[in-house]
Amino acid sequence: MATLATIFCPEGGHFALALACVLAFMQAILPLIGLRRAESPLTALARPLAFSQCLALLFTWACLIIASLGNDFSLKLIAETSAINKPWAYKIAGLWGNHEGSLLLWVTLLSLWCAGLALLPAPTTARPEALPPRLRARILALLGLVEAGFLLFCLTSSNPFLRLWPVPADGMGMNPLLQDPGLAVHPPLLYSGYVGFAVPFAFAISALLEGKADALWARYMRPWVISAWALLTLGITLGSWWSYSVLGWGGYWFWDPVENAALIPWLTGTALLHSILVVEKRNLLQGWCLLLAIATFAFSLSGTFLVRSGILNSVHAFANDPARGLFILGLLSLYGGGGLLLFAIRAPTLPSPQTGFSPLSREGALLLNNILLCTLCAVVLTGTLYPPFMQLLFGRTLSVGKPFFDATTIPLTLPLLAIMGVSMALPWRQARANKLLPRLAPALLVTAGNILPAFWLFPTPLAAFAALLALWVISAALCDLILRLRGLPAGDRQLHRLPRSLWAASLAHIGVGVTILGLCGMAGSQERLIEAKPGTHATLTGRDWELTALTAHHGPNYEAVKAHLTIRHHDAHGPILAELTPEIRLFPQQGQRTLHVAILHRPLEDLYAALGSVKEEHDPQGQSHYTAILRLHENPLASWIWLGGIIMALGSGLHLLPARRRPLRMEGKVQA
Repeated sequence: MATLATIFCPEGGHFALALACVLAFMQAILPLIGLRRAESPLTALARPLAFSQCLALLFTWACLIIASLGNDFSLKLIAETSAINKPWAYKIAGLWGNHEGSLLLWVTLLSLWCAGLALLPAPTTARPEALPPRLRARILALLGLVEAGFLLFCLTSSNPFLRLWPVPADGMGMNPLLQDPGLAVHPPLLYSGYVGFAVPFAFAISALLEGKADALWARYMRPWVISAWALLTLGITLGSWWSYSVLGWGGYWFWDPVENAALIPWLTGTALLHSILVVEKRNLLQGWCLLLAIATFAFSLSGTFLVRSGILNSVHAFANDPARGLFILGLLSLYGGGGLLLFAIRAPTLPSPQTGFSPLSREGALLLNNILLCTLCAVVLTGTLYPPFMQLLFGRTLSVGKPFFDATTIPLTLPLLAIMGVSMALPWRQARANKLLPRLAPALLVTAGNILPAFWLFPTPLAAFAALLALWVISAALCDLILRLRGLPAGDRQLHRLPRSLWAASLAHIGVGVTILGLCGMAGSQERLIEAKPGTHATLTGRDWELTALTAHHGPNYEAVKAHLTIRHHDAHGPILAELTPEIRLFPQQGQRTLHVAILHRPLEDLYAALGSVKEEHDPQGQSHYTAILRLHENPLASWIWLGGIIMALGSGLHLLPARRRPLRMEGKVQA
């Protein structure tokens, strides 16, 4: 460790960070100069500069990790997020647990996206569809401009290598709420999705500068949109899971402003994912697609600004720092505002297609899909920003929560689900009703056959109707796969013969349907709050919950009280179904306590228990007795919410796999 600490020292990391900033400016400037000159060698510098900058930032992270594992509390970042007795995994994960570390993670992930773009092979006769070198150089230069701004921000006002004097004997430790495996992975996934949309943004700016956004451009850009969308989907899914499994309130989405800040670019990114198909297949909606690419990245930057500016009150926000917020606002204005200004100037000059399309076609359904998604985005954005604007303009403190968002988003989501089921069966250009209805008939029959079960199983008519629409989406996707399989030649009717793009779209739609079914099931969640002593029984939906004991134990950097619950079928004498052990953890160093819930995941429900508090009482004889406050839940279909998110991401990942190359069939004899 001593040798590593000498090589990967904080001073070396600081130098590497400054070097990365210089390389980013070079990456932004030199290739653009080369592009203005025919066959300039400066254009070829884009790739090595992207690699070099990525290596410099990875070296920076290596220096921080070695310092954290070695308990170097002379670094302010490590003193604020680490401690001697913290497990090593959280010493690493804690590095992105505050503003400086998370911003460095943000820009490092962007450098990895740049390196991935630089790794793409050049076009050859065998792969003529590969990204042309000049287009790649322009995109890398634009991404270098984004990196340069954020690296300058890191060095000037968010330096992760600031020193402390005198050096504390121990660190403050990580926020106990963040000491969870899910939270260690959640920020990298979420940030990967955020910064991944910088690549479509650069594609859009490049198209505006070049004056060309055609089907080939869309084909180049689509894998990057899918990759960023899949990572953002996983990040949001994991964050929702953490809220459900760690915070102890039994819910999965609080409509917190920072949660909404992640949902907004996901909605516009989903719209972009669908509109780019129209550009690629029909060479339509180019301007709309460009606008979505710019807006999605701008919304990603807006989330970064809102978390760090102190404008929004959120459990996810970092410490308020208006100066840093102003810096990020400047970057948002430069990139987002500059992109929109360029769009306003250049978009009208782009070649416009001379052909239209029928509303009853796949492109018509995708356009309606985009309208609904962007309306949803506007609703969520309005509900998120309305309270701070009212506070700023009129000094009034308002709260916009679940009732508002439920009342405004559900009426938009239901028709969106209906369109999803139809869109897979629609052909491009023009659909005929006499051919469309037979393709939809099996899914319609499946949905109609489940009307009575849905209204019997789900708690409200709205939940039942939404569940039927979710079933409609799933059955339509499956029926489309079966019909396309039957359309193959008799000798080729095998599932692996179907295009991967079809599998990807079907899986993504099935994932949406599964998530909606989970949300509908959670509408029937049953909850009971009890005060219990060991031996106390409580009944919830026909099951007996017994608190059998309260025990204390010690962790590596916390003390805990654990409740032992036994769940039985029917009554106190029924067979044991499960044993759950929720606990409260007290972290003396931070003076904080956290809840650690216990969950039994079953295919059709979750049994969920949270220990809220434990109080000590004394009887007249002076003996101590402990009483626990327990929150008990039975959550139908809860796990389906996150299963659907995983299926969506897997479907997207399937689309990114290399295309199969089928061997050519040679007919006749080969002449010697």
